[in-house]
Amino acid sequence: MSAKKSNFLLTGLTLPDGTASDLQIANGVITAIGKTIASNADDQVVDLQGSVVLPGLVDLHTHLREPGKEDAETVLSGSMAAAKGGYVAISAMANTSPVADTAGVVEQVYALGQSAGFVDVFPIGAVTQGLAGEALSEIGAMADSNARVRVFSDDGNCVHDPLVMRRALEYVKKFGGVIAQHAQEPALTKGAQMNEGLISSRLGLKGWPAVAEEAIIARDVLLADHVQSRLHICHLTTAGGVEIIRWAKARGINVTAEVTPHHLLLTDDYANSYDPIFKVNPPLRTQRDVEALREGLADGTIDIVATDHAPHPAEAKECEWQEAAFGMLGLESALSIVNQTMVQTGLLTWEGVADRMSRTPAQIAGYESHGGKIEVGAPAHLTVINPTQNYRVDRDLVASRSRNTPFHGMELSGVVQATFFRGIPTYLAGQLTSIHNYSSNAQGGSSI
Repeated sequence: MSAKKSNFLLTGLTLPDGTASDLQIANGVITAIGKTIASNADDQVVDLQGSVVLPGLVDLHTHLREPGKEDAETVLSGSMAAAKGGYVAISAMANTSPVADTAGVVEQVYALGQSAGFVDVFPIGAVTQGLAGEALSEIGAMADSNARVRVFSDDGNCVHDPLVMRRALEYVKKFGGVIAQHAQEPALTKGAQMNEGLISSRLGLKGWPAVAEEAIIARDVLLADHVQSRLHICHLTTAGGVEIIRWAKARGINVTAEVTPHHLLLTDDYANSYDPIFKVNPPLRTQRDVEALREGLADGTIDIVATDHAPHPAEAKECEWQEAAFGMLGLESALSIVNQTMVQTGLLTWEGVADRMSRTPAQIAGYESHGGKIEVGAPAHLTVINPTQNYRVDRDLVASRSRNTPFHGMELSGVVQATFFRGIPTYLAGQLTSIHNYSSNAQGGSSI
């Protein structure tokens, strides 16, 4: 296949600060920003009237399932879903089979991402061997590998032993790493199915109390303070958890936190349907919790939005609630949900979205080539969204290999128009294209 042109002039855009502007891309970088840019003969002109351009989105929490669970997702299919959702970099969680607890596995995942050519795929290493919560994994070897892992998590499981957690926090200090904790006290959540409350009681489903999350968050911010290390809290869901993070930051503790799009929009009321599509870990909480999460994201207590994209094959969801797997798709709908819950409600500006979905996640993970400003000379990692256009979610049209989106049939506001990765439109006009179909100037690897 002959290489396509990789120079572009994007017209009709609005920058995150509200300035109307065109934008020119050549050789993988932004070459001009302004209202009257003259197109070159080799430019492909793309009219994006009415759209907002953001620095390319970065996800710190993605389940790609490969190796070992390719019936749910692969690095390729997950990368395509990410590009369709506006992402240019994603972080592959370690709960694969085999677990990503060695240099060999993380290097395999990293190489698969480079081969796919839709986004940068940065592996997250397991904290403990086999995610068992007992012995530390090969943290140093993964950090020194070609994947240069800097974020470590047993997500799906909590590092419940405080001594193991302390040792992990101490270990990553040597290279500026961060431990991302799945906050779930296992003794309080054995057999739990959904948020503990009136609805769980009425449905006869075992409840998952908010304190099971909050107890681990409180313990771990104190541990992080004690050893002076970096802690990141995955998928925060409770009003109490927000207050603990707010308290910790006021004390100067080095903690960051994320919220998922589905926890910004959905509540445990959806469990009334008994549809396992709404079964997720941690569970959907109450309207009070949703409001606290939105407020926390708006005021910076919660640092970032992360998808917790969790694909599952049909048989894992099309069954009784108690037998169903936990998890939801997230990559393709995340920006729309943030637009609907945070921008249209006046809680965040587009500059705020750029911070929570690009700049800060890149900073937390140390992805040096991502999360930068939209300026001349910067790498052309870009996301373009039409914030006023609505669409109806259709699970049969997703790029993911799985179909377990809780938003099927819902109308969401904000449509991703284009994703540019290393100056190449990996998603444009409804079409997905690998950077390998373009000129070699866009094919250099990205560093962390």
